[in-house]
Amino acid sequence: MSYNGEAARQILPSATSSADPTTANDDHSRPDLESAPLAPFRMLLVSFLAALIGLVAGVVAFALYKLIGLFTNLFFFHRWSADFSSAQHNHLGWLVIVIPVIGGLMVGVMAKYGTSKIKGHGIPEAMEAVLFNRSRIAPRVAILKPISAAIAIGTGGPFGAEGPIIQTGGAIGSLVGQAFHTTAVERKVLLACGAAAGMSATFNTPIAGVILAIELLLLNSSRAPSFHS
Repeated sequence: MSYNGEAARQILPSATSSADPTTANDDHSRPDLESAPLAPFRMLLVSFLAALIGLVAGVVAFALYKLIGLFTNLFFFHRWSADFSSAQHNHLGWLVIVIPVIGGLMVGVMAKYGTSKIKGHGIPEAMEAVLFNRSRIAPRVAILKPISAAIAIGTGGPFGAEGPIIQTGGAIGSLVGQAFHTTAVERKVLLACGAAAGMSATFNTPIAGVILAIELLLLNSSRAPSFHS
């Protein structure tokens, strides 16, 4: 009996301390207390990067618009001008049917030897990067996607600028996030900021661009993004 009592006295203190709710709460609260001071710094960093990404994506959207005009003039009017012109006023006759074929071949070569990510519409690829690749997009996508989109649209392809600019803006946000070694959650926010900025600049719809980016790219978020880890 004395042996059992001694054993109980040795076990009970440790069991009591481990079962103490006050101690358990303190243990759980320590990581929050240690990581809490990081929140204002990370929020400030992400806000600054988001503003920078918005400016860059706006410039890229303007460049995409000018590229579409340039390729339209080159292929349909054989002149070097970035002013937007409608292809229906061309004077190529029946040869006009060859222009979209040439554009498709050029984009196909870029997709084969550049990156296959430029083949799609743009929005599904941006969503795929968020869902399966921790919001990482390769640098070549940010370069080849607007060029291939401008060629496809400029040569008469039945496409629009919405998907390409969303993927391009998202790629810019992702690349900036990777350069500053941000977390996956932070890159996700920056990617959405780039996509929203690109669409807002292209269609002059800032509110709709933000809402669309939240719907499509900040998906599966049951609560506001946390910047602690």
